[in-house]
Amino acid sequence: MSDQWRLLVECADQEGLVHKITGVLYRAQCNVLVNHEFADLNRSRFFMRTEFSGSIARDAIIDELRQILPPESSVRLICPGKKRLVIMASREHHCLADLVTRCVYDELDAEIAGVISNHDTLRPLVEMNGLPFVHLPHEDVSRDEHERQILEKLDELQPDYVVLAKYMRILGPEFVKRFSNRIINIHHSFLPAFIGAKPYHQAWERGVKVIGATAHFVTNELDQGPIIEQQVINVDHTHGPKDMARAGRDVERMVLARALRVVTEDRVFLNGNRTVIFD
Repeated sequence: MSDQWRLLVECADQEGLVHKITGVLYRAQCNVLVNHEFADLNRSRFFMRTEFSGSIARDAIIDELRQILPPESSVRLICPGKKRLVIMASREHHCLADLVTRCVYDELDAEIAGVISNHDTLRPLVEMNGLPFVHLPHEDVSRDEHERQILEKLDELQPDYVVLAKYMRILGPEFVKRFSNRIINIHHSFLPAFIGAKPYHQAWERGVKVIGATAHFVTNELDQGPIIEQQVINVDHTHGPKDMARAGRDVERMVLARALRVVTEDRVFLNGNRTVIFD
């Protein structure tokens, strides 16, 4: 059994929580390696992430923590390990290629269980890296049937998280509910200002001075889920639509990779429609 652990606690805020929680670990003869905590005074919520080492009776630690914490507290005790990802993509390659490279070369604490796409375009990229590629075309099938096929494949692959790497179809409410808080999307930051096709052309027409990207959890409200990561870069009058699109792809890669790093390392807590991220 591993002696490296991550303790994740969310509960109502009250005095002495850090002392109480670390006291449980002290009595279990554990060594705290890294500790982060945050109290949201507006919502009276407390969040804590602790990395520690020690040979423990896992259930006993959880039971003791639940006894000393406020009612309805969330307590997760995780043995660190690679998270399983299923990546969903359409035709654009840049985010998928970046994630494949990072996972193959252990730059993310994750492994790719498979790639699902509604187009066959990216099959060579995926299979040359020895990863399963599943082509589920959406033509001539209803949206519900297409999503049923995807869910059936996800049941086989058993991912911890589903990553929408420029997957260009909107997911239905039942799909989102099935993987609540476990679907991560990347999009250009122009939404909702530049809605629809060719957002970089729209941005160029408006003469924007910054472009960027946003990674967020998927909810039933389109592109309104809790934000995990955002970045922007400067552009100027010399950037045409193609230059902006190229720069935008670079930002999208960086933002999605960073979002997945903090998610797979259990650094993200949901706080209503906001996130608490311990970096």
